[in-house]
Amino acid sequence: MYDITDLKPGRAVNLDGTPYLVISSKFGRKSQSKANMQCKLKNLLTGAIIAQNFQGSEKIEPADVGYRRVQYLYNDGTMFTFMNLDDYDQFSLSEDTIGDAVSYLVEGGEVDAVIFNGQTIGIQLKPTVDMKIAETMPGVKGDTATGGTKPATLESGVVVNVPLFLHEGDTVRVNTETGQYMMRVE
Repeated sequence: MYDITDLKPGRAVNLDGTPYLVISSKFGRKSQSKANMQCKLKNLLTGAIIAQNFQGSEKIEPADVGYRRVQYLYNDGTMFTFMNLDDYDQFSLSEDTIGDAVSYLVEGGEVDAVIFNGQTIGIQLKPTVDMKIAETMPGVKGDTATGGTKPATLESGVVVNVPLFLHEGDTVRVNTETGQYMMRVE
């Protein structure tokens, strides 16, 4: 069982039989009242984010959530197929199950499958992903690194704003949580 001080980002907890991932937590105490922990939790089954307060000596049950390294293979229009890198078994997940992570899936790329009670319930991306620019407006002479930005379509189809000096075929690093360009990768 977790105490409220154990609720750190990245921990999985079980609330009423549903697994949640702690996204953020803030410890607080008001004058002479009990300590409390204000948390933002992500439902690992639906992807919904909730706010939850835990009080003083409250005990929270850890969720039996595991992670397995898998490789994204392909998408047939409705289902996304992955391969377990340990035993090469394949499984499919719907776009609803994957959620926003679908924007950052590249064929052959590796992600973590989230396992709860023996079932794959979703995937978890790395905090950043490197992708090639598939389409963008051409740069012109005089574009600088500190100037403006332009939209660029990456190989997965997601559109991000990148600096004016980048071209099609360049590889960029994107933050998967915010969807923002971070840097050009050589």
